[in-house]
Amino acid sequence: MSTEHTEQEITAAAPTHIMDAYVVQTPTYPQEGDLVEGAVVALAKGKVYVDLYPFGTGIIYGREYMTASDILRRVKTGDTIAAKVVESTNKDGYLELSLMEARQALIWADAEQAATKGTIFELPIKEANKGGLMIEWQGIIGFLPASQLKPDHYPRVEDGDKAKILDELRKLVGEKLSVVIITADAVEGKLIFSERGPQQEKGVAVDTFAVGDTVLGEVTGAVEFGIFVKISDGLEGLVHISEIDWGLVENPKTLYKIGEKVDVKVIEIKDGKVSLSIKALKDDPWKTASEKYVKDQKVNAVIIKYNKHGALASIEEGVAGLVHISEFASGEELRKTLELGRAYPFKITLFEPGNHRMTLSFKQASV
Repeated sequence: MSTEHTEQEITAAAPTHIMDAYVVQTPTYPQEGDLVEGAVVALAKGKVYVDLYPFGTGIIYGREYMTASDILRRVKTGDTIAAKVVESTNKDGYLELSLMEARQALIWADAEQAATKGTIFELPIKEANKGGLMIEWQGIIGFLPASQLKPDHYPRVEDGDKAKILDELRKLVGEKLSVVIITADAVEGKLIFSERGPQQEKGVAVDTFAVGDTVLGEVTGAVEFGIFVKISDGLEGLVHISEIDWGLVENPKTLYKIGEKVDVKVIEIKDGKVSLSIKALKDDPWKTASEKYVKDQKVNAVIIKYNKHGALASIEEGVAGLVHISEFASGEELRKTLELGRAYPFKITLFEPGNHRMTLSFKQASV
């Protein structure tokens, strides 16, 4: 079947399963906004006359003809067309009709039916904005919210940076995604898609989880700032890098693989988002440290990381304190004096195990 014939069937050919539900079915005289159908009885320059027995004759002309001219040029006498009444009786006694408005109505009806059935479409992404993606379907521009993307397409951006989210979403422009329609509102012109499925319109009941719950989840993604774990169908949470382990974690991607099962603890539920922790299910090393160390005690610690404030030195696995840069003439001197991976003597100048805080002094250790 040719593309031309398909387009004509959508807008001008005789009754379909959709049209049956929308065309006026009673002998009541058609009113503005009603969908009607009838046979073409005459063609004139810029005009098409339609038999709407027993109500009289309909006419498509003027702006309505120009709007649908590409289709109407192919219409022949005897063809059955569907149209929308834009004026029930004009000055010449005709019912004024619109072919394109009828086409739009039928498309929206088709969209509503597709939403009800959960029909899956393979559609290309046209554009991206900070909230999601734009998709064209049968000439209508629809919206796919970022929240309705599958985990492997969801923009995983730390702190919800909108500019970075947009950058990630733009990577999907041009790609085809399997989507379903979850909202089709002709009145508001709202066509909403989901990549997750029709059941996701309502979302997973986040309130079925509570802070403190322990859940067996599945790793769905690993990024520089943490890992994403699916804890229920359609619902995943973030284990921030700081919540993966008590010890220093440099790269979450080296620790977990996609599909790996992992126990997590729910530590926060806010605005429909779930924050998870893996280290919360492990013994807190600071509790043991509180029984062994006190302020002003001299200890040996291993340099594990540099940051803008100085260096982190670990006295035990998962228990580290800051050696402040102010003890050195510059950051360069600190790095020359305290090498990564080596142990040095320090004095504990601040020790708050309950708050997981400790500071160490390199200079005071030698006093």
